[in-house]
Amino acid sequence: MLAAGCAREGAGKIRLNYSVFFPPTHVHTVLAQQWADEISARTGGRVEIRIFPGGILTKADQCYAGVVDGISDIGMSAFAYTRGRFPLLEGLDLPLGYRDGVSATRVANEMLRKYNPAEVADTHVLLVHAHGPGVLASRQRVATLEDFAGLACRGTGFSARIVDLLGGNSVGMPQNDTYEALQKGVVQATLCPIETLKGWKQGEVIGHVAESPAIGYTTAMFVTMNRERWDSLPPDIRKVFADVSAEWVDKHGKAWNDADADAREMLADMGKEVFSLSDDETARWSGRISPMLEQFAERVEARGLPGRAFLADMLESVARNNASADAH
Repeated sequence: MLAAGCAREGAGKIRLNYSVFFPPTHVHTVLAQQWADEISARTGGRVEIRIFPGGILTKADQCYAGVVDGISDIGMSAFAYTRGRFPLLEGLDLPLGYRDGVSATRVANEMLRKYNPAEVADTHVLLVHAHGPGVLASRQRVATLEDFAGLACRGTGFSARIVDLLGGNSVGMPQNDTYEALQKGVVQATLCPIETLKGWKQGEVIGHVAESPAIGYTTAMFVTMNRERWDSLPPDIRKVFADVSAEWVDKHGKAWNDADADAREMLADMGKEVFSLSDDETARWSGRISPMLEQFAERVEARGLPGRAFLADMLESVARNNASADAH
């Protein structure tokens, strides 16, 4: 079915509902609103998109299905929140040593364009974006594998697997539940982009942040539209959506970078410790985590999908985009 918000009003007026899992003030909710406003402007007001932030229309782990079913016309959430539904694209979240949000976002969009996997064919994906490298934020200092042993740590998708391989106990939950879980001690740590510590206020309930390329995973996030609704749009309207979405790829990537920088400044002001793992410890953590890559390729190949080619292309794209980030 189509969402109730899709009703046409007046001469060609198209009204769409957009479900966003980020809270109202989060930078990516702000960008979603700017994206919607730009589409409205370029269509001369023929398209009106109403944003529903904070998961109030569909929860984070129900967002994609909500778009498929027409509960919302458009949705933004993370592929990792629907584990197993996106066997190829979940590889984007692997700890591949992403340098920053712009690089991770460009890699994700390159892979989506090249492979156009069937797993997202039941909607029309407009763009994807991905955060900068994951960090370990914890209530107590975690600097060694011994510190990590038995640690209850929030993780989703591949970040949960990272926790388990490092000897911790992964606890799955969306970001909007993590503050309270950290505050109450349900978990002692979280794997997350550093921006989360400001954007979701989790910096208030942690004391230490460990950084390392070994845990440099990302979380790819989709902006996608109900397939039937997309197919019903006039060609000129579809072109506006495509054009604006292409322009917003780097905007989302830069927003991740800016948010990371803002979070670092906030953590410094709060007196929180941000440190890098030692080289020796990074090697130990990498040794535990590296089998994930081959395991991903094998698992996906077993389903008849190009897991090894996808992994090779990701690694090449990460190296190329990281080098480009370094050059600037």
